[in-house]
Amino acid sequence: MTTPLGRKIIDLIRVNGPISVSEYFALCLGDPEFGYYRTREPFGASGDFVTAPEISQLFGEMVGIFMILAWQAHGRPQTLQVVEIGPGRGSLMADLQRVIIELRPELAATANFHLVETSARLQASQQKTLAPGGLSNHWHETLQSVPPGQTLLVANELFDAIPIRQFVKDPDGFHERVIAVDEAEQLVFASGLATIDRELLPVGTEIADGTIFETAPARNALMEQIADRLVEEAGVGLIIDYGHGQTAYGDTLQAVRNHRYEDVLASPGEADLTSHVDFAALGRAAKARGAHVAGPLTQGQFLLDLGLLERAGALGAGKSLQVQQTIQQSVDRLAGGGENQMGNLFKALCILGSEKVILPFERPD
Repeated sequence: MTTPLGRKIIDLIRVNGPISVSEYFALCLGDPEFGYYRTREPFGASGDFVTAPEISQLFGEMVGIFMILAWQAHGRPQTLQVVEIGPGRGSLMADLQRVIIELRPELAATANFHLVETSARLQASQQKTLAPGGLSNHWHETLQSVPPGQTLLVANELFDAIPIRQFVKDPDGFHERVIAVDEAEQLVFASGLATIDRELLPVGTEIADGTIFETAPARNALMEQIADRLVEEAGVGLIIDYGHGQTAYGDTLQAVRNHRYEDVLASPGEADLTSHVDFAALGRAAKARGAHVAGPLTQGQFLLDLGLLERAGALGAGKSLQVQQTIQQSVDRLAGGGENQMGNLFKALCILGSEKVILPFERPD
């Protein structure tokens, strides 16, 4: 038994042969008829997962403070393009705009805010979320269509949803991991013919058969686009996602449905498909285009250094014990390092078009 998209993929494999993990990933999320982001509302308690901006306004407010610091470090330019790629329901943009209005109204009055979103359904949700703010918001399907101008850019939990390739070690080396169909007409993993350039593999000791290595050409290509923009416009980019700071071996492909992990092949099109982000690879891609890179920091350090605890205290002052406990739980979820907390697993990477120092990051490479 499988999903409508699963049956479509099985038919595709019957005709054309096994497909790569990258192709499967892309179909699961973006198939025009049955893709996850085409058919489901993924965000929030009623969806399949909760992102940091949905946990608390505190997250977006700290990002807003970072944007203000970046603006100040660049001499408070009179015109500015503030860009978010993959803005979800618009919660992050709404919270950062509110902070900018409150703390730096002159920036709010002169900045243009741009949301890069391909889903018409999500665009409508974002427009509803941002309408009360009254600022100048514009929507685009690609980053290239955002008007030129000095740019502050943020992408939160974007790169994890961009397809990856996987390679599996066997006695003959690494071969691409593919999706095939078994005798019971079920989707299964198999080893394909394509191999990988050994120079892309981490330097290490003897690698056991069955070890998986992931690459993400599509993620690197997007990072190159972002870096080109930031170099040309002397801008700053903030990338926040879950992943690892150094390139390493390991299988991080995962499916989430109803806030629980499940088999990656179980429910094509009905579960969110993601994998951990290789921040070192993103940094290399940005540097190759002439950008400077600072970090990554853990999300916990990033938020705490920007004043998360102080803002949480102010938000809870004079409120009921229940409200204060809810705020504390949100702080723990966003910045804590324990199980089911985001503080250590999530990272923040800063991409710059110049060698400016933007707190809380240190001098970029």
